[in-house]
Amino acid sequence: MANQEHDLPLYEKVWLKRTFQRVIDTLILFLLLLLLSNRVFSSHNFTFPWLVALICESWFTFTWIVILNTKWSPAVTITHPDRLLQRVQELPPVDLFVTTADPVLESPIITVNTVLSLLALDYPANKLACYVSDDGCSPLTFYALLEASKFAKFWVPFCKKHNVQVRAPFRYFSDVTINNNEDSLEFKQEWLQVKEMYDNLGRTIEEVTHKTTPFQLDGELAVFSNTEQRNHPSIVKVILENKEGLSDGLPHLIYVSREKRPQYHHNYKAGAMNVLTRVSGLMSNAPFMLNVDCDMVVNNPKIVLHALCILMDSQKGKDVAFVQCFQQFYDGIKDDPFGNQWVASFEYIIRGMAGLQGPFYGGTNTFHRRNAIYGLYPHEIETEIKGKLEEDILIQQFGSSKEFINSAAHASGGSVYSANDITPSNFIEAATQVANCDYECGTFWGKKLGWLYGSISEDVPTGLNIQRKGWRSECCTPDPIAFQGCAPRGLLSTVIQQKRWGSGLTVVFFGKHSPLVCMLFGKVQFRAGLSYFWLTNWGLRGAFLVCYVALIAYCMIANTSIFPEGLVLWTAISVFVIYNIHTLSEYLTIGLSITHWWNNQRMCVMRTTTAWFIGFLSAMLKLSRISDTVFEITEKEHTASGADGNNADAGRFTFDESPVFVVGSTILLVHLTAMLVMFLGLQPAPIGNGCGVGELICSTYLVVCYWPYLKGLFSRGKYGIPVSTICMSSVFALVFLHICRSNIIT
Repeated sequence: MANQEHDLPLYEKVWLKRTFQRVIDTLILFLLLLLLSNRVFSSHNFTFPWLVALICESWFTFTWIVILNTKWSPAVTITHPDRLLQRVQELPPVDLFVTTADPVLESPIITVNTVLSLLALDYPANKLACYVSDDGCSPLTFYALLEASKFAKFWVPFCKKHNVQVRAPFRYFSDVTINNNEDSLEFKQEWLQVKEMYDNLGRTIEEVTHKTTPFQLDGELAVFSNTEQRNHPSIVKVILENKEGLSDGLPHLIYVSREKRPQYHHNYKAGAMNVLTRVSGLMSNAPFMLNVDCDMVVNNPKIVLHALCILMDSQKGKDVAFVQCFQQFYDGIKDDPFGNQWVASFEYIIRGMAGLQGPFYGGTNTFHRRNAIYGLYPHEIETEIKGKLEEDILIQQFGSSKEFINSAAHASGGSVYSANDITPSNFIEAATQVANCDYECGTFWGKKLGWLYGSISEDVPTGLNIQRKGWRSECCTPDPIAFQGCAPRGLLSTVIQQKRWGSGLTVVFFGKHSPLVCMLFGKVQFRAGLSYFWLTNWGLRGAFLVCYVALIAYCMIANTSIFPEGLVLWTAISVFVIYNIHTLSEYLTIGLSITHWWNNQRMCVMRTTTAWFIGFLSAMLKLSRISDTVFEITEKEHTASGADGNNADAGRFTFDESPVFVVGSTILLVHLTAMLVMFLGLQPAPIGNGCGVGELICSTYLVVCYWPYLKGLFSRGKYGIPVSTICMSSVFALVFLHICRSNIIT
């Protein structure tokens, strides 16, 4: 019986059967191919608009093939932490990475809650080391962590004693109340005491954050004197240190702010992650690393055990480079009005990728195998790199720090530091050296190992570079869910995030780490590589959809048609109707509402034709070396449970003078003008087949999707589209109208 239990896997993968979904997906593909064949073989209708329609619809069909391929083999991973604890005598160390970059957009109290939730994980404290990367070099963030470390001495024991599930204090105290009838007197007293301490911590941090004059930079804070956000030396500080190696103590807590100088490109988050990898390699050198964004708090305190079930499985885990946990959000606005909670995408797309070579690296909530980050192949695990390579080659790969090279060789050989040997304060000087901005010059960092540079969406090329070596990845979706974060709660934050993704992913699509390159010259499997196209072609989708939207308006103004009555028209209508009914059924199946479905559909249209389109243009300028892209941080908002009910702005669209809103307003004005021209009979004599019901349906659907913009044209304040934006959009719309009425296109 004991041998049978030892042979049981630490995790299992179960493939889901969704036969009906496959049938409908295939039917939609058949109709799209039928539409294309009619376009190709109806040569008597051939015009320039007909050609543009053929090109755009070919792209839409390719995109649907990508989606169908991705959704075809969904899988669920089931982990068994109880088996892990029975089988492993000593659990391995794990390094925890938290990244923050701006104390204004990412409030220190948010970072503090994430750190506190990590320090309180259900895992031996002497096996954990938490590293906080502060790319803003903010004394506020450091001060907040100092204060949080004092509170952690009470919070962590309280969580473990009472088996608290939600270990971010702001979430716990907003969700949990005392039950006078059921809770013991001891628990109530401790609960009130710890809550009061957290309230004091929150007030202290908020008061310092909102001070008009900076506080005195002395003592521990003296190192921040004469520093600027983009011009300062490396700062590495050990805030908490478990010197005794106590399993029931507190994990190490280390603050890291890498050096920044104006003459060096800091490579955004990827640069920060590489510094954390090197600093942690010196100080604790854990074989596994977890990275989270500053707003992603722990929701399942046993998540490390769940992830290790996958990474340490003797049969299937050896070639798993990283374990990805879904991004899910707390206090999301009801029915997802801004389409940024991604519930359906995670359920159908990411689960689909999980059934292939594994999900893409999402940039947060990810457990990494250190050797994979160091650029090793699966078959090279437990083979010491120092014995294989000359010292000058190791320096070229990892940099000039002999201490770090030794730690990398130590890790590659499969050995780790003993918990009693981990003393981070002994490595401050060496850690400061590897955090300097010139350390990477002439090395492989950011090129062949670590987080890759060249795109502001560093996560996708990094994951692709790992999988091209033959590694797999896995999803980890325990119950309760692993992490929860805050989704952007307004339109402005959403479009900033979407524009950044659209730009970064377009650069990846055309770069040397594109899915196509990784399929042709690496070990990324065909279907897995094809699934990456769903992600990396977001910007291109914007370009093609904007062309199609403009084409519809042109047909209405110029009185021509791309949907002549007959098979083409009815095929297009069938695709439209079946697709919408199908996606609605998918949303209803996983418990989402019709309103949620509609909000996601309209936001898909709006973000594709605005944010992703602008991101695509930005990427083209970068690839053409005309200008570089700008990394814009998404604001993280600190909210309590039930905040939506007290927030008048929740779900309402607000606007500013961003170019994204210029594009959206222009599209709306163009289609309103086209509909007006059609209804008033101001069209010229028809060119071939005159404009008909197909174009009218498309235009009407688009205007309905852009209804928030239409309301914004007549609203005031932040809920109204700025006058300058309306004026610019009106000019562009008039130029488009002039082109349509002239003979330029015809």
